[in-house]
Amino acid sequence: MLDSSEQLPSLVYTAAQVRELDARLIAAGTPGFELMQRAAHASWCALRQQWPQAAGISVLAGRGNNAGDGYLIAAMAQRAGWQVQVLAVGDPAQLLGDAQQAFNEAADAGVCIKPWSDCAPLHGVLVDALLGTGLQGAVREPYAQAIRLANGSGLPILAVDIPSGLCADSGCELGVSIRANLTVSFVGLKLGLFTGAGPDRVGRLEFAELQADAQVRESVAAVAERLSASSLMGLPPRTRTAHKGQLGHLLVIGGDRGFAGAALLAAESALRAGAGLVSLATRGEHVTAALARRPELMCTAIASANQLYPLVEAADVLVVGPGLGQAAWGRSLLSAVANARQAQVWDADALNLLAAGQVSLPAGAVLTPHPGEAARLLGCSAAQVQADRPQAAKELARRYQAIIVLKGAGSLIAAPDGRLAVCSNGHPAMAGAGFGDVLAGLIGALLAQGLPAYAAACLAVWLHARAGEQLAGHGRGMAASDLLPVIREQLEAFSPCLV
Repeated sequence: MLDSSEQLPSLVYTAAQVRELDARLIAAGTPGFELMQRAAHASWCALRQQWPQAAGISVLAGRGNNAGDGYLIAAMAQRAGWQVQVLAVGDPAQLLGDAQQAFNEAADAGVCIKPWSDCAPLHGVLVDALLGTGLQGAVREPYAQAIRLANGSGLPILAVDIPSGLCADSGCELGVSIRANLTVSFVGLKLGLFTGAGPDRVGRLEFAELQADAQVRESVAAVAERLSASSLMGLPPRTRTAHKGQLGHLLVIGGDRGFAGAALLAAESALRAGAGLVSLATRGEHVTAALARRPELMCTAIASANQLYPLVEAADVLVVGPGLGQAAWGRSLLSAVANARQAQVWDADALNLLAAGQVSLPAGAVLTPHPGEAARLLGCSAAQVQADRPQAAKELARRYQAIIVLKGAGSLIAAPDGRLAVCSNGHPAMAGAGFGDVLAGLIGALLAQGLPAYAAACLAVWLHARAGEQLAGHGRGMAASDLLPVIREQLEAFSPCLV
């Protein structure tokens, strides 16, 4: 079993794809009940490792194969001398096939199986074997009440395969969902574990492939790739004769009155991530402060779009939007770069102006919306975006023919050709101002050094999230600029300057 983010598999699946994997494994000669036994054994081992002092469990069982896993876990605990009860939320008479066989094994082992009620006492570790990945629509009663009582019990919770009530494909909460301390997922990782409400419901994630044949696993296409060291494209090492002119000239455009810091953060991020030259086009009153903080930047006071054109022509990559504002100054600068030939990263108010229809988008751009900006670009609500983040990211990529970085817990990267990646790293201490500006500059720097747009977006999101994780031990109060030296270290560890 694998339990660290770096050890988890890179491929991520929908619920339907995992069911197809199950079917192919069975067709290849592994009986379904044997797969169920392996899943139960993996869960039982994980439970004992997570809670070594535990001596009892309460299994909440539904009426599908997820319930079958729960009944087998109960049988294992019973044979180990634990205090065991199964509370059947789903009628055992409705169990079929392998799940029915699992019920019989638990009964034969002497497990106490009784109908669930909201008055039933709970003890030990709660095992969530209620609904699994086949759930369609909102959780119904009595399952919803069972989930609410489990969450309010104060007892530790193990979720079998996926927290009940969590959509396996989108990560949205289907009315109500289990808040697990530990989730053990089987056969293939589900996309919903990593995005939407998933990171808040899963707890620690372990994965058990159940001895699945590698050829069978490779025969089913995945919906997405999880960002990891093995799945990312790195920067090539530099030659001994490398010079700044070979490493890209990046121009950050932004910083209207009152928003100077956003543009400066993006520019400094690009500099620290290795862009050969970094220029900053901003309001004149911000130039002195920017140079005092970072004299390596080439800062130019810009009052009108006409002054911007020579800077744009000299640059290889444009990062547009941090602190840009939506007033006349910002609108004129954005219009000046909308048809430029350079690779571009659009963030913040550049996205808001695009959503308002005030400018056209250049081909091949990278857009970095948070859910609110994504909603404006799609003409829907932020809640609708969060209800199905993967679909929103893919629709944005299709509609705008751009690489999309949909930020938030479980950031998603989508390409117009259908590629989708999800980030399983990050930390809530990163919830603050300026982090998106740092990310935009980082993406731009990787573009400037030659990475293709999709690869640059993926690597930047991963480095940014891992840097936040590394700093998160200090707790609240993380500033976006704190990331810069750590991102530099992470990048060097992943793509050494010299080899």
